[in-house]
Parts: sequence; structure tokens; C-alpha cells
Amino acid sequence: MKIRKAVWSDLDPIMEIYQQARQLMVAQGNPSQWGEDYPPRALIEADIEVGQSYVCVEGDRLVGVFALIPGPDPTYERIEGAFRSQESHGVIHRLASDGRTRGVARACFTACGELYSYLRIDTHRDNRAMRGALEKYGFVECGLIWVEDGSERLAFDFLPFVNHFSKN
Repeated sequence: MKIRKAVWSDLDPIMEIYQQARQLMVAQGNPSQWGEDYPPRALIEADIEVGQSYVCVEGDRLVGVFALIPGPDPTYERIEGAFRSQESHGVIHRLASDGRTRGVARACFTACGELYSYLRIDTHRDNRAMRGALEKYGFVECGLIWVEDGSERLAFDFLPFVNHFSKN
């Protein structure tokens, strides 16, 4: 699987992936994380414009999408708990797959880890698939944050050397 920056011609396929992801979330018991229209097209356009949108490609198909944003992220300023580091970091947002292709989250995390030695991400408590992927890769739950609409999210971070040695 290849990861590359999204380009304008990817916009419609990206929006289709998000539509599929929302439907899958509902089917898996997580109807409220993204609702019916998150992320909005204008936000994805802004991500592409500033070079923060990435796509996962297998063959000639887009199979996943995510945004990688340089920290600090205002969403993470208030946390009930604590992140394990305050060093420079990347923040992963809006990670979604087509629902059929395995390994999208791992490919995303690996690519982001090549650009940043410290990563942060959040997800909804009901998003068991994402929570499982985060745990499997070595992300550590750090506490609770609140997103723009006031809803709660579980916040995670990834420090590769700390994670590696803490497993022994």
C-alpha cells in the first residue's frame, strides 16, 4: 500500500470513502462520532489545499484517507489526563478506509511515524475498530478531550521508543 498527498482529483473518491466509513460506523454501533456529514467537503478541500490530506492507494484504487496536521492542536490543549510528552508532534485526524481493505490504519500510522517521532490521535469511545487498531500499533490512551461540538473523545499518543521498551 502506498501513501501519498491527496490531489484535487482525489476529492470525490475521498468523499466516497468518508460516506462508506460513516455507514460502517453506524453498522458497528458508533452512529454519533461523525454523524451524517462529517467531515464536510469544505474541510477536506482545506486539508488538500494546505497539503495535510493523505490517501492510501492500492493498485489504482484509493482505499483510505487521513489528515496529518503539525501540532500543537487546539483540541488537545485541555485534557483530563496527560499526554506523555510535550515535544513536537503530528496529529492524525479523519482516518477512514473503504471498509474492505485491511491494513489502512497500520499504513497510516507507519507513514506518519516516518514524518514525526511523536504522534497524537483521538477517537470516539464507541469506535471499537479504531481503538483496537490504536492499541495493536502501540498507541497509549492518555485521557479525555472534548471536540468542537463538546462531545468527548479518547486521546492517545505514540512514542515509538517508550512503547517498544514498555512491552518488555
